[in-house]
Amino acid sequence: MPRYTARTADKFELYQQAVQSPDAEVRFVDRIYQKLYGRPARLFREDFCGTQLISCAWVKLRRDNEAWGVDLDQPTLDWGREHNIASLRPDAAARVHQLYQNVFHVIRPKVQVVGAFNFSYFIFKERRTLVTYFKAVRKSLVPEGLFVMDCYGGWDSQKVLQEKMRYKGFTYIWDQAHYDPTTDHTICHIHFRFPDGTMMRKAFTYDWRLWTIGGIRDCLYDAGFSHTEVYWEGTTHDGKGNGAFRPVKEATNDPGWVGYVTATP
Repeated sequence: MPRYTARTADKFELYQQAVQSPDAEVRFVDRIYQKLYGRPARLFREDFCGTQLISCAWVKLRRDNEAWGVDLDQPTLDWGREHNIASLRPDAAARVHQLYQNVFHVIRPKVQVVGAFNFSYFIFKERRTLVTYFKAVRKSLVPEGLFVMDCYGGWDSQKVLQEKMRYKGFTYIWDQAHYDPTTDHTICHIHFRFPDGTMMRKAFTYDWRLWTIGGIRDCLYDAGFSHTEVYWEGTTHDGKGNGAFRPVKEATNDPGWVGYVTATP
C-alpha cells in the first residue's frame, strides 16, 4: 500500500486514481462512433485535457489512433507529458500532441471525435459562452464527426455536502461547498485525507454552472449540431450504477447520476 501523506502525495496521481476511468471512456467513445458510422475513429481531441490521460488511452486503443489535448494550464500539461505520455511506447507517444491553447480558438486539425470530460465545460456559466464553445467544436469536426461530453445531476448535486471514498493509501473527498438555485452556480472542491491524519485541502476547486441535460442539448442545437443523444447508466439489482450506458429518450431522476450527451454535425 502506498504511503501517502499531505506532504509527499502528488495531487495529479491521486486524481487519476480516484476520478478518471480512461479505458472505459475511450471504449465508450469508440463504440458510439462505430455504431454511428460503421467504422472506427482515428483522430481524437481531448478538450480541457489536464494530464491527458484519456488521450494516452486513445492511442493505445489502436496503432493508427492519434490524439490532441487542449488545455490552458501549462504545469498540468507538463505533468502529463512527464508521467503519462512518457510512459507510452515511443511510437504511441509520438501520436499524442499537446496544444497549450484556448478551446475557443482551436479548430485545426479537423478530427473525428472531440471529447469534453470530467464536466470541464461547466466552467462556462453563461449560455452564449457555452454556445460559442460548442460552435468551435462543431467547426473542428469532420462531416462524419462526434462530440461527446459527460454531465452529472440529481437532487443531491444541489446540496451542500461531502462524499468520501476510500482508496489504497488515501481517502477521496468530494466537497459540494456552495450552490445557488437562482443561477445554478456551484463551487466544489476535492480534498485528500491520508492514514497519518494529514489532509491535502482544496487540491482542486471547481467554480461551475451546474448545467442540466436539457440546457446542454439546447445549446448544442443553437451551435448548429443536427442531432443529440443522451446515454444513461444502467443499474445493478441493488440500484447502484453498473457502468453501462445506453441511449434513452427519457429517464427517472435519482439523487445522483452521471450521464453522457453526444452530438453530431
